[in-house]
Amino acid sequence: MPSPFFATIFLLVLFIGTFVSCTEGAPRAFFVFGDSLVDNGNNNYLLTSARADSPPYGIDYPTHRPTGRFSNGFNIPDLISQELGAESTLPYLDPELTGDKLLVGANFASAGIGILNDTGIQFANIIRISTQLQNFEQYQARVSALIGEEQTERLVNGALVLITLGGNDYVNNYFFTPVSARRLQYNLQDFSVYIISEYRKILMRLYDLGARRVLVTGSGPLGCVPSSLASRSVNGECAEEPQRASAIFNPLLVQMIQGLNQELGSDIFVAANAMEMQTDFIKNPQAFGFVTSKIACCGQGPYNGIGICTASSNLCPNRDLYAFWDPFHPSERANKIIVQTLFTGSDKYMTPMNLSTIMAIDSL
Repeated sequence: MPSPFFATIFLLVLFIGTFVSCTEGAPRAFFVFGDSLVDNGNNNYLLTSARADSPPYGIDYPTHRPTGRFSNGFNIPDLISQELGAESTLPYLDPELTGDKLLVGANFASAGIGILNDTGIQFANIIRISTQLQNFEQYQARVSALIGEEQTERLVNGALVLITLGGNDYVNNYFFTPVSARRLQYNLQDFSVYIISEYRKILMRLYDLGARRVLVTGSGPLGCVPSSLASRSVNGECAEEPQRASAIFNPLLVQMIQGLNQELGSDIFVAANAMEMQTDFIKNPQAFGFVTSKIACCGQGPYNGIGICTASSNLCPNRDLYAFWDPFHPSERANKIIVQTLFTGSDKYMTPMNLSTIMAIDSL
């Protein structure tokens, strides 16, 4: 009989060996679904006005050129990929997404879309979430032809998935015009309940397609973005109605995800309360090294919040000092704060756990 001491050492060596074998291989695949907050350039390949393919977008990206990301540099998926030790996932429509690059994952996101199919209709040709999920099916068929069905299933089951939806359903649907079809149909509470019920169907479809670790981000503080300050604010305060929308949506999302996980018997879905994350640096920008959280770096009009960011817009000289890059989207530096919170944040921000905990659990 081996002594308890040697048995313990054996188990420890076995554990370390298992951990090393899991972490020394290729990084886990990463799949991205959603809207402009996470689009890596799919809309560059579409005839749509929802594009970020001209300067000064990308001014702080390594190439200093626009990439289709709605950012001055890296966006949230890029920064998550870096934490995973992987290269950024390519847009699904990018012709370079072939061969071994498919095994890294893919970004299916498209600026302008929402949970609902009628969200973003003003942008015409965008990839709605139902089509993004069809593209994910198509992706799996392509990978199966490369490495076989069994290995493809393993790759998808072991992947990290990010999905970001909801903000556009308010900004580019419910609040898009003073009197919108959805506003006539629903009050704000009932509309929020409705889109959460539709979001649940989307998440279940992702599960049916093999996703087993899905990070679901809530809506940021919609009333506090420079666009809302420019069009709806009183004295520079966060606009009341869009802010109330975020305050309703995020808790409903967490509640829905907790119910889904309970139903599935596993922590498949992880909710990120984006409103709480961004409220921290919006309320106290100086504590995070920003000079302002009200004025966009790139734009025009009050708070640089009118219209879109173009080559003729006002442009700040130091993007790191601004919480918002353009009227709607956080700066690269703000995105870094958000991603750090995704990985290390407490249960104030992450339900049921943060990404570092997930990585530790999944490496065992």
